[in-house]
Amino acid sequence: MHRGDAHTDTAAAVRMRRAEDVLNMQRVARKGGTSLLLRWLGTRAGAEVLLVDSSGAVASPPRTPLGDAEGDLVRRAVRELTVRGLRSMAVDQDGTTCIILPLDGPRGVCMPLLAAVFPKPAALDVRLLLADATSALSLGWMTEHTWQRQRRVQRADARLREAVLRLLMNGQVTVARQIAGALRPELPGTVRVYVIEGPPGIRNQVADELAETAEHAWIVPCPVYGDHMFVLVPAGPDAPPDPSPHWTRSPSLTARCWIGVSDELPLRDTATGYAQAFHALAAARHRAERQSSFAGNPDLALTIGPDAVTWAEGFLAPVHAHRARRHHDPDSKELLATAASWLNFSSRATAHLKIHRNTLSARLTCIQRLLDLDLDRLADQAALALALRALAPGRPARPQHDAADVPSSLDELLRLPQVAGWAEHQFRPLRVPGIPASVPDTLTTWLRLDARIAPTAAALSLSASAVRKRLTRSEALLQRSLLRPPSAVHDLWFARRALDLMAREPAPAG
Repeated sequence: MHRGDAHTDTAAAVRMRRAEDVLNMQRVARKGGTSLLLRWLGTRAGAEVLLVDSSGAVASPPRTPLGDAEGDLVRRAVRELTVRGLRSMAVDQDGTTCIILPLDGPRGVCMPLLAAVFPKPAALDVRLLLADATSALSLGWMTEHTWQRQRRVQRADARLREAVLRLLMNGQVTVARQIAGALRPELPGTVRVYVIEGPPGIRNQVADELAETAEHAWIVPCPVYGDHMFVLVPAGPDAPPDPSPHWTRSPSLTARCWIGVSDELPLRDTATGYAQAFHALAAARHRAERQSSFAGNPDLALTIGPDAVTWAEGFLAPVHAHRARRHHDPDSKELLATAASWLNFSSRATAHLKIHRNTLSARLTCIQRLLDLDLDRLADQAALALALRALAPGRPARPQHDAADVPSSLDELLRLPQVAGWAEHQFRPLRVPGIPASVPDTLTTWLRLDARIAPTAAALSLSASAVRKRLTRSEALLQRSLLRPPSAVHDLWFARRALDLMAREPAPAG
């Protein structure tokens, strides 16, 4: 064979190997991105391959950490490349070589540099291999960089929406509107609240679908429950005439999710709308159509009337008078917001308020001390819940009659004639023919034992699962959530207490 033919064959083999390397790099980049491609390059080149920034700091680490001498060599090579303004740089030191190649990117984007550290002598095709890799690495890094920026924007948007939701739940409508002004759409004056429940793994997909189909709706992934989506939909005279938006009938949504819907409410009553939608969701789980609207049920604070406001002001007076002793201690507003969140979400209030569980515990201890309550007792929980609801925005004003005519205790409020009718209404769904007596009996025992499963099971000689099944049956009949907060347990405790008081002493004449 002539020398020219041998040289031609060698060149063809080099070109073939180079083409295979490029194809392999593209396949690896598609499969695992820049990190997997860097590992492949390190194995192929017999080197430690990494990405560094313009100061020489590691952006994407190699397979094994660099030693001090190797790290100094990389930083030296980066400085040389930057000072000289070259497109590549190779620096030798003590039998080790470092090659630096910049990645290509659009103007204004600070692209990283490709660095390879290997012992001398290096394979002849290493420099060419690294040069070919810059194209795939540039594209992969830009794709990942863009995706990360989009994720940061999405996370920031989600945090803002969570903040707006938290303000609305606390009745701070003005501040919520100011923050929401930076987002779209604008918050409506009258709303319906939708709570959508589905597998946690599809929540982001559901949110994307709703963003495309639910026009003018506010969509917020629930900060408390990972399987819930919170949707605020405009209502009132400016809303579409169809009470059930078209997106709620989407097969992709109704086949996988359950939907609870509140009444039309002013924006300031978002917390009430959320509780209504949550209760409607408990009913939707037992329906073939997988969605339900809130079944109107009179509110106890509204049923009692303005007298509830007077009682609640006296009940909560110690908290309203509380002043923080140190700058990091909670003030009265923070304590009341914490109480409302804990009553609604129990231990999950930490996720709602973004506080540590020790902070939640300390605030609840402070509330108990100020109000002389034991929040492990259902009776004290219910009293605190009623007081907070009575003083919520939009409630009736305090009556202008003689203070001597105002009921002074909670039991006196529960003896009012209108409360007796309200209490009867609460338990009416459990008293229809065909409902086994064991269902209301289990519910009554559960209420008497501070809504605790284990003591209820022991008292009825049942298993804990049997008690939960009966309470789930009660949920379906009452169309109220019992086992998962926000719960109707406080209303049911008041109803049970009012019926007990009426049995002992008839209600006074109206």
